[in-house]
Amino acid sequence: MAKLQLVQEPAADALLEANPFALLVGMLLDQQIPMEVAFGGPKKLEDRIGSFVARVIADYDPEEFAALCAQTPAVHRFPGSMAKRVQALAQVIVDEYGGDAAALWSDGADGADVLRRLKALPGFGEQKAKIFLALLGKQYGVDAKGWRAAAGDYGKAGTHMSVADVKDPGTLQKVRSYKKEAKAAAKAAKG
Repeated sequence: MAKLQLVQEPAADALLEANPFALLVGMLLDQQIPMEVAFGGPKKLEDRIGSFVARVIADYDPEEFAALCAQTPAVHRFPGSMAKRVQALAQVIVDEYGGDAAALWSDGADGADVLRRLKALPGFGEQKAKIFLALLGKQYGVDAKGWRAAAGDYGKAGTHMSVADVKDPGTLQKVRSYKKEAKAAAKAAKG
């Protein structure tokens, strides 16, 4: 597995690579802010809490956790609502997967099952689940049977559509260009 470069900052990327729960939280945070900021969120929280463990985050006092998320630099531009989502996600990982986020995909389930599990998580809709499944398959070494088909267009090789395709500063720019063009096309279609 190549080293992840989603944040373009070695310590933050190392946490994502080593900690499946951190990677999952980064994906959860990836909305309405730059991708690198979203995936850098788990490292900010680890630095503030001293660890990045689902059970610790699930058990954290909600007001104190929200304050940690809001501390400058904030984890997200909407730190209060995202703090609630992160804790809800952590609780599901604790309750349904024994605190092990990798259990979502490491039990031999096929791509369709992993996608279904991802979509059941708080804050993960169809698109986010497909992108995360593609990230798992393309960069995280998860080889669930049929993952490319389950991930849809995000699973295709050679694309630059999402975080699943970011491997260095150059591919980050290609993904940004794709998103900008897609946004412009959607706006033009609305007329």
